[in-house]
Amino acid sequence: MAKSKTRKNVSEIPVVGDVDDWEADVIKALLEIPPKGECIFYIDSAGGSVYGALAVLTLMRHRQLDATGIVLGECSSAALLLFAACRVRFVTPYSTLLFHRMRWQSEKRVGSDEAYLWAKHFEEMEKDIDNLQVRLFGAAEELIRTWTEGGHYVTGPQLVAAGLAQLLEV
Repeated sequence: MAKSKTRKNVSEIPVVGDVDDWEADVIKALLEIPPKGECIFYIDSAGGSVYGALAVLTLMRHRQLDATGIVLGECSSAALLLFAACRVRFVTPYSTLLFHRMRWQSEKRVGSDEAYLWAKHFEEMEKDIDNLQVRLFGAAEELIRTWTEGGHYVTGPQLVAAGLAQLLEV
């Protein structure tokens, strides 16, 4: 993973591809930043594992990092959690963001008792993640919930109009 420093010693971190593709590299990069340091995330991710995104977000918050998120192309699904956690957010007129409820995917073979318990856990976690995302964005709660519940694709200009990001002209 290519990580670089700008003149002001701000770490620049690419967040490209599926969460599973970038989680470990981003965590390593965040651990190299001093607590309360700064970083810029360059995001082009369709999402993936909510657990992986939560791991990155948790480390970022624990280390009290001052983050800027820039959506280069797409920022969807679990990747939205990282973007929402950034203090400063930029999108382009061409950015696309997919808001949707958490999805359950498993290739594991499990018994009915375990499946029942997982379904109960999943239902609670889904609500918790939706609430976390709203809290992280810090504004436009009703609109974010509408987008999430409806599985909406949102454009950069729509995000700017909602007061959730700034426009970066291309």
